[in-house]
Amino acid sequence: MIEKAVKGQFGYLAAKRKLVLIRTIIFFAVPLSLLAAGIISTGSRRNLLTIVAVLGCLPACKSLVSLILYVRARGCGDEAHGILQASGGSLEGMYDMYFTSYRQNFAISHMVSAGKNLCGFTEDPKCGAKACEEHLTAMLRQGGCKEITLKIFTDLDKYCERLRQLNRLCEESGAGPDDGVIAVLYDISL
Repeated sequence: MIEKAVKGQFGYLAAKRKLVLIRTIIFFAVPLSLLAAGIISTGSRRNLLTIVAVLGCLPACKSLVSLILYVRARGCGDEAHGILQASGGSLEGMYDMYFTSYRQNFAISHMVSAGKNLCGFTEDPKCGAKACEEHLTAMLRQGGCKEITLKIFTDLDKYCERLRQLNRLCEESGAGPDDGVIAVLYDISL
């Protein structure tokens, strides 16, 4: 059975990939069966069911594009997930975040928001941390979130140390996650 895909939870991209795969297969099966039914019933492909089948390919192709994106997107690995679970403390983590831009896509394995601090970790060597920071900062500004300190880490040990620092900061100041920032991040991620 396929589990429900909830954005921000560990395994979201893998579960969503399965759902979109099944949806794409169904979306292509319907027009193909209509085309076959039209050809069988009339003996020719020149019939009304052929037109309906061709139009039915539009949502199927849209679903195929989504499938390609989900296949390319990689989430947090099991090993990193175990380490992050131990280091996260009381911070709520967002797993499997995948951001797209015109120039580059950014696979962020884990992110946390603590007050005006936002930091993330990527396992993807192709993910340009600086470019990701610039893109997310611009998108957060457009979403009305200003004065956010954002850092993307490529080293898991340094990221875990930053998580421990943010935990201490939250305990001392009582700051929690910024719901506005989290809402913008969920809106712009895959």
